[in-house]
Amino acid sequence: MAEPRAVLDFKAFDADNHYYEALDAFTRHVPKAMQSRCVQWSEIDGRKYHVVGGRVSRAVTNATFTPIAKPGALHEYFRGNPTGRNPLEMLAEREPIPAAYRNRDARVEVLDQQGLEACWVFPTLGVLYEEPLKHDIEALTTTFRAFNRWLDEDWGCNYNDRIYAAAYITLADVDWACEELEWALGQGARCVVMRPAAPTTISGPRRVSDPMFDPFWARVNEAGITVVTHAGDSGYSSNGYAADGFGATFAGGHGPNVKAFHIERAAYDFLITLAFDKLFERFPNVRIASVENGSEFLPDLVKKLKSYQARMPGYFKQNPVEQFREHVWINPFWEDDPNEIAGIVGANRVLFGSDWPHIEGMPHPLDYVSELAKFSDAERRLILRDNVRELTTLAA
Repeated sequence: MAEPRAVLDFKAFDADNHYYEALDAFTRHVPKAMQSRCVQWSEIDGRKYHVVGGRVSRAVTNATFTPIAKPGALHEYFRGNPTGRNPLEMLAEREPIPAAYRNRDARVEVLDQQGLEACWVFPTLGVLYEEPLKHDIEALTTTFRAFNRWLDEDWGCNYNDRIYAAAYITLADVDWACEELEWALGQGARCVVMRPAAPTTISGPRRVSDPMFDPFWARVNEAGITVVTHAGDSGYSSNGYAADGFGATFAGGHGPNVKAFHIERAAYDFLITLAFDKLFERFPNVRIASVENGSEFLPDLVKKLKSYQARMPGYFKQNPVEQFREHVWINPFWEDDPNEIAGIVGANRVLFGSDWPHIEGMPHPLDYVSELAKFSDAERRLILRDNVRELTTLAA
């Protein structure tokens, strides 16, 4: 492991680390009678795939993760690809999966080597599987209850105050969501994660801030735990402008298309709807962290909030933009301009997240420090540590 790329007088706290799921992460705790409706393994042409809800998932081409491309393998591509290399060339170098990708003690050793105090850690596959299971709510909730039990066994919702693994929550069944939140709190969780999408309930899709979900948000409000909305398969359609289905494609001859915008579209819709529905007026202790959803949508989101405040006088009891700034924290993509984002929400609402060890992230987490050159020392400390540390403390 290389030495940290920056020298700080404090240890940073990474708000976006990932694990690669164990081979039995989705099966270990699923009752045998339910397995065919949940997640199973299948081998096709010598390659193993997950079968999710009875259908082969090709969301990732290597669901076993070994061998695996190195962290930040596509860093140059997302930097603007100055050398013009084919992204497939960047992914060519593979290695056996390192222990730190699946073992919490090995990950703590890596955190020490990287100069990190702690990290939030999120799924790789887990954020992709609500969409293909959404039409079978029993299978969906069975899958993710089992997944969360695996997560706590292998990683711990709070491992020695160094690794905070986020239990996955779906609001497809609000009673289940409340039970799962209560379980996570009992395991010492400091954050939970959901995809930015309208959950499909027994009565159809519903926005997450619909009053039918108020029992969940009331418990979040009372407990003071942070809810993270993390990029995943939000089920967005390209409406014929590109082939639907989650996952990037770098096959030869494929140019840019609108599928690349789905992640930010989903986050935009999720976050602005919380404001439109006045969730924070109902539950003033709720904190939302948007992680790995990018941030280029923020200027337009704020513009829209200002517009609706003017068009509908009296609808909002409080200034919706100020409420948004108070209750929402933003983790920009590393290639986004953090200065622009801090100008919109304040440096105290910007989160450092490296996406390590994913191929789209930073090769080494503290490579991100160079992106913060225009910030003061105090602002850098907020972004690199204090903001996420605040969110990791249960709000009073």
